[in-house]
Amino acid sequence: MKETNGIYTYEDYLKITDNNRYELIGGELILVPAPKTIHQLVKANLVWHITSFVREYGLGKVLDAPTDVVLSHTDKPQPDILFISASRLDIITEDNIKGAPDLVVEVLSPSTAKYDRVEKSRMYYKYGVKEYWVVDPEIKVIEVYTAGGNNWIIANTYDEKGVLTSPLLKGLQINLGDVF
Repeated sequence: MKETNGIYTYEDYLKITDNNRYELIGGELILVPAPKTIHQLVKANLVWHITSFVREYGLGKVLDAPTDVVLSHTDKPQPDILFISASRLDIITEDNIKGAPDLVVEVLSPSTAKYDRVEKSRMYYKYGVKEYWVVDPEIKVIEVYTAGGNNWIIANTYDEKGVLTSPLLKGLQINLGDVF
């Protein structure tokens, strides 16, 4: 299944027959273990808030993991939460998302935090994600980044006492006491 040069492709990934969850980052196949319950609770709360807002204003679609996002033949993450604007819904196919979502949210887990903060962050920026949230459920902090000229720009950092706003989703307000 692995190519001779040591790089996995999306086609290789599709041949996997076990029941594990994997991401493909820079041609590296990464096993993603089941997240802790705190991860799932925080993610579910964020999905509810974002989806409610997006539906109310008809802004697009919100999906959550596991959903394959095919960015290239060697890059296929499964973001915890993703938003695709109404004008770009054509990137949603029956099997996967073909292209960069407008917003990606990653909820950190001990086993994936390094990838979320470094490799996946760089990959999302490279392929055109407009806004990236890094959620740390252990310390109850969310960092909101927007795409700048050469790298991410931190828009704001929020703790459980804050009200998160999104530069991309104008008008969205999430009381983080309701999330954490």
